[in-house]
Amino acid sequence: MKYFSVIFLSLLLLNCNNNTKIKKGTPINQTKTEKKEVVKKDTVEEKEPEFPFLTDKTAMEFFLEYEKHNKENKVRIKTDFGDIDIELFNETKFHRANFIYLTKRKYFDNTQFYRVINNFIVQGGSTDDPDIMNKRAGIGKYLLPPDTKRGFKHDRGVISMPSSEIENAYKLASPYEFFIVQQEGGAHHLDGSYTIFGKVLNGMDVVDEIAKQKTDDSDWPVHNIYIKSVRVID
Repeated sequence: MKYFSVIFLSLLLLNCNNNTKIKKGTPINQTKTEKKEVVKKDTVEEKEPEFPFLTDKTAMEFFLEYEKHNKENKVRIKTDFGDIDIELFNETKFHRANFIYLTKRKYFDNTQFYRVINNFIVQGGSTDDPDIMNKRAGIGKYLLPPDTKRGFKHDRGVISMPSSEIENAYKLASPYEFFIVQQEGGAHHLDGSYTIFGKVLNGMDVVDEIAKQKTDDSDWPVHNIYIKSVRVID
């Protein structure tokens, strides 16, 4: 009997050992999952700039097309002295389109009335702020041709741009700048030398107040007179 008991116990232990063997091919850690990393290749697409860089060779063609799709002709100049509403003339389409384009690009924001002569003109659109200079550099370097034969006169309240019929590059180099005639009775000695492209609808009292400000010997206001913004209005 003892002999058979030993044999039975040996068979039982052998059977248990066979049940605990690890089958070939079974993962040691069955809870582990393998993750495959998917590497996405970034495709870099070259996008055309939203606005072209304007030059003497491209500006006129650009504004010829631009004015067809941007017919706005009224803007509001906001200053610390009040608002100046201006109507731009459709007859001087390149100068109107240029002013609307710069307005929509917010170029004039934070520029200044940098030349003020009481009972003559207030001139704006420039500044010594490097940020504005950088903005101008990004828009382009171009001139606009004169358009002085539309029958407009430099009456009080007109808005004009330095651009001359005569061969004088200096007078052509002001697409970013403008002046408003503040002089009582007008400044008709300017007729034929500068392109008139608009007139003040409301706010000549603001122009008069700006013209009264104290200036230095170069006609630059002692206290900066900022153009806070210029926006298209209905």
